[in-house]
Amino acid sequence: MESKTSTVSNGTQAPPPAQSPQAAFQRLSNILDTLRKECPWDRQQTMKSLRYLTIEEVHELSEAVVAFNDPKALNDPTDPKALNDLKKELGDLAMHILFYCKIAEEQGLFTTADVYNTICDKLIARHPFIYDRENYHGENWEQLKMREGRKNVLEGVPDSLPSLVKAVRMQEKVSGKSGFSENTEDPGMSEEEFGQKLFDLVDWGRRHGINADDALCLANRRFKEQHS
Repeated sequence: MESKTSTVSNGTQAPPPAQSPQAAFQRLSNILDTLRKECPWDRQQTMKSLRYLTIEEVHELSEAVVAFNDPKALNDPTDPKALNDLKKELGDLAMHILFYCKIAEEQGLFTTADVYNTICDKLIARHPFIYDRENYHGENWEQLKMREGRKNVLEGVPDSLPSLVKAVRMQEKVSGKSGFSENTEDPGMSEEEFGQKLFDLVDWGRRHGINADDALCLANRRFKEQHS
C-alpha cells in the first residue's frame, strides 16, 4: 500500500524589520493586508467594532505619556520601561489608524492616501504664516479654524470628552479669542503641587456630598452656553 506523507506549512513568511520610516510603514501595511485575509478575528473587524478598542488604546497611550514624563522615570535612565511602553502604545494606535484606512479602502470609501493628504491640507491651511504669507493677516489658530465654517470656537470639542479634559480644552479654545482673559502670572506652584490641590479639592467635595465629576460637568455646560 502506498504511503501518503503530509507537508506541514510554516505559514506566511513575515516581513523583516525595516530601517526607514517609509519602509516600516509599508511593512505594517503589508502585515495588515495579510491579517485581513488570513486571520479570522482581523477579517471580521469593522470601523464600529474597532471604535471602543481604539478608545482603550488612546487611554493606554495617555498613561504611557504620563509615565514617561514622570520625574521619577526621567531620573532613572537605566530603566527603559517607560520609553518602551510609550513606543509600544504609539505603535498600537498607529496600527488602529491604518486599520480604519484598510477597511475604508475595501469598502471603496476613501484611500489611505486620502487620509494623509487630508491632514496635510489641513496643516497647510492652518499655517498660512508659513505656506501662504500673502493671505495671512495675523489670525491665531482658533481664528483660522473659524475660516472653515465653524459657528464658534467650541464647536470642535467632543461632548464625550472626560470632564476635566473638556474643561481644559474649552478654556484653551476660548482663550484664543477676545473676551476671555489669560492669566500669565507665575502660578507659584509646580505641576505636581497643583495636582495635589486638585486631588484635595475632589476629596473635599466627596466629604461634603459633592461628586467632583458631576460638578465639573455642570460647570462645563454653563461655560459652553456662555461662549457658544
